[in-house]
Amino acid sequence: MPTLQQRAERALDVLSFFVSDARYGLGAYLGVYLLSEHGWDAGSIGAALSIGAMTGLLSQAPLGALVDAVRAKRVLIAGAVVVMTATCVVIPFAPQFWSVSAAGLVGALAGVIIGPTLASISLGVVGPMRFARRNGRNEAFFHLGDGTLSLVILLTAPIFGSSVLFISMIFTALVSMAAAAAVPKAAIDHQVARGLLPTDSSQEARPSAWSVLLGSRPLLIFAGCFALFHLANASMLGLIGQKLALENTGQGQGIALTAASAIVAQSVMVPVAALAGARADAWGRKPLLLAAFIALAMRGVLVTLSDNTAWLLAVQLLDGVGAGLLGALFAVVVADVTRGCGHFAAAQGAVGTVHGIGGVLSLALAGQLVVGFGYDAAFLTLAGIATLGGLLFWVFMPETRPTLPQRHEATVAEPVT
Repeated sequence: MPTLQQRAERALDVLSFFVSDARYGLGAYLGVYLLSEHGWDAGSIGAALSIGAMTGLLSQAPLGALVDAVRAKRVLIAGAVVVMTATCVVIPFAPQFWSVSAAGLVGALAGVIIGPTLASISLGVVGPMRFARRNGRNEAFFHLGDGTLSLVILLTAPIFGSSVLFISMIFTALVSMAAAAAVPKAAIDHQVARGLLPTDSSQEARPSAWSVLLGSRPLLIFAGCFALFHLANASMLGLIGQKLALENTGQGQGIALTAASAIVAQSVMVPVAALAGARADAWGRKPLLLAAFIALAMRGVLVTLSDNTAWLLAVQLLDGVGAGLLGALFAVVVADVTRGCGHFAAAQGAVGTVHGIGGVLSLALAGQLVVGFGYDAAFLTLAGIATLGGLLFWVFMPETRPTLPQRHEATVAEPVT
């Protein structure tokens, strides 16, 4: 019979697989949907998405603190999935600028809860020493789920149109709720889940999440460099999807080709995330994260060399490298630096806010670059930003992998399962 921890990890596998559809809502599909179905231009799409995301962006640290404080983390992640799904499903009924912006705002509030809560539950189940491998496994299943869903959309969108986007969200939301409920409550150590060691049960005042961020040079460097990464990356898939949609007309073709782009990327993200989680302790975090910058910069340059559909899809392989590495190691780096402070999820929110500022600016910047100078100029600008971020990261970011004494301390503190 499976142990409590084994049951919890299997449920986390299922949750990671199906929550992919709710974690970022419609994502790149929303821009293509508004462009092809409702005649929006790239500038309006970028502005609406930026406005819709701003409140959620600024709420990441407070919502992360909520994740740390709440013991009912399974209920929290299930509720966030429901809210995110609802905000996406209402868009076809009110596809106007302000209604889409408002739906995006509410959805962002829910969406920023999902990642930190999943990471916290995972940390509480496996402990610090196994967290890098567990988080890499979460990301691998997340990308496998996203890729599988994109394949379904690719096959069905040309037949049924954009409605498949919303039907799939409802289905995956229901399964995600069931998977969250299947994680045994007793398998989660709530002290460990918030970034404390199992032996630390003190109630003494601890620094706030922003104090942790501002007082940690490695976290500040990590936040700033990857803000540049997101400034370059956040809008790139959407722009590629728009470019494909303009080159290929017909019912559901823009949606289908965006799905194809996602499938190509996800096919690489799955093994990359799994590899990063498995080897991060042996190889270190820094060289793996530098590879994410290199892949992003190459992607921005290569996409300008041809408008051929097959070429654009092939370039998306590099998206899989960058996103797979960062997804697997983001929470791991934060856990490395904040261990013992009790603000694991809140610190993720604080760092995520800085990263998210880059992402929001990316949506607005890219849309205006396309309108003013064309797609190629936008892609090359984004590639230059990625290159700058990579150089700064390599020069200033220290390695955060725990030293041998720190590993021994965590191993001694962890209970035997």
